[in-house]
Amino acid sequence: MNCDNRSTTESFRRARLSRDPRFDGLFFVGVLSTGIYCRPICPAVAAKEANVRYFDSALAAANEGLRPCLRCRPDSAPQSNPWIGTQTTMNRAVTLINNGILSGPEAISIAALADKLGISSRYLRALFHQHIGASPKQYALYQQLMFAKQLLHQTAMPITDVAFAAGFNSVRRFNEVFLQQLQLTPSAIRKSHHSSETLPADSTSLNLRLFYRPPFNWRHQCEFYRRRAVNGMEWIGEDHYGRSFQLNGVTGYFEATHCEDSCSFNVKIVMSSASALTHLHAVVTNIRRMLDLDADLNEVESRLADLNDYLPEIDGGIRIPGVWSLFEAACRAVLGQQVSVAQSVTLLQALVEHYGEIVMIEARQVRLFPTAESIALASLDCLNMPGARKNALRALALFISHHPHASVDDWLSIKGIGPWTVDYVRLRGLSLPNIFLASDLVVKNQLLANLSAAVNAKYPDESATKNEKQQYYLAQCEHIYTQISPWGSYLTFQLWSQQ
Repeated sequence: MNCDNRSTTESFRRARLSRDPRFDGLFFVGVLSTGIYCRPICPAVAAKEANVRYFDSALAAANEGLRPCLRCRPDSAPQSNPWIGTQTTMNRAVTLINNGILSGPEAISIAALADKLGISSRYLRALFHQHIGASPKQYALYQQLMFAKQLLHQTAMPITDVAFAAGFNSVRRFNEVFLQQLQLTPSAIRKSHHSSETLPADSTSLNLRLFYRPPFNWRHQCEFYRRRAVNGMEWIGEDHYGRSFQLNGVTGYFEATHCEDSCSFNVKIVMSSASALTHLHAVVTNIRRMLDLDADLNEVESRLADLNDYLPEIDGGIRIPGVWSLFEAACRAVLGQQVSVAQSVTLLQALVEHYGEIVMIEARQVRLFPTAESIALASLDCLNMPGARKNALRALALFISHHPHASVDDWLSIKGIGPWTVDYVRLRGLSLPNIFLASDLVVKNQLLANLSAAVNAKYPDESATKNEKQQYYLAQCEHIYTQISPWGSYLTFQLWSQQ
């Protein structure tokens, strides 16, 4: 889709000429005189405005017959999903497609995807045309191509491996679609990657640079992970965060090193086997989600600034520090009920040490987070906590092992799993942007502290009952949620950071 609103075009013009990294991925610059499209941070000499056309996505630029720039590499730009927080079905569809549900040997049909989402295929196509300007299949194919282009630029993986890692079932099909859609060949991209490095066909390790739009408060993100880290499964330094993972039956680990000057992370990814590289796109997508690299913090913080009565100070650049999987987020939530962060980490450490598998990956010993199947059958005697919570954890693990694709809303039928637990999983396991944890004790205490003047003004003689004050708090929370939506998750983390 084109960006032809005059005020928007003028702001894009200024961002392009200043190479403002805060706009990276929010729009793309089509240069009609050269037939290419670029990121707004492209280092090339700026084109004349008369020769420029603005697009709100790389796909829209490609659909106009433009080819991607080889200097700024649009494939590396952070993603922009303007519907996030307002269109749940669209979010789910894009997440599933980015995880490869429409590509590779196990690809499903558009009809099957629509059925999984609980909508008709016609409505699914309508959503994609509304928000992206293309069909779900076109979007999926372009994501595959851009990921392949990123691998060709940033790694020395053989082209055959790149094709399969990007979700293509044959190299011939890969070459055909690449030339047709990008007006370039994979070999031409590889030649532009001036590196003498070579990787053997059975290599399981690679490095990628993943970009974000500033600001990014790495100090906060790093400290948040450090306080909750599990030894052997996670490791953290001043400039990096690493951990082991399991995904779609494969194992590995990654280490993300923050590079503030380039607004990016240098990410080393190591998989358990060369065949596991077919799941690489899903792994990279999950790393981006965990680090919240695609957030537009400028938009979020402009909304937070409107809450000055409830949030007097904003700690800039705070993002959503995600958890690798839904089940891990669920375990962290259950173990964190009614205890301090330190106590919950002690319980989590015991859980991982007793039931998490130890594996050796590229000469590094790491511990994996336990599977739902292993916890469902565990005694949990190692955990010093009430039996009711142990039962809830086992019941949840059993449910997830039997219904791995069930919605987290279905977990509420399990005894001991309440709304706070489910919302915590949505917050950190799914990284949904609009989860305002009003019932969380820390959030409540911080809000009440900020609202103390308003409370005293309403009840000057302290004659209000506890129930009246509770009703007042709930009414204020409803008002706050309306004001901050669809960015409630960022308010939650802002309040947590101020405890």
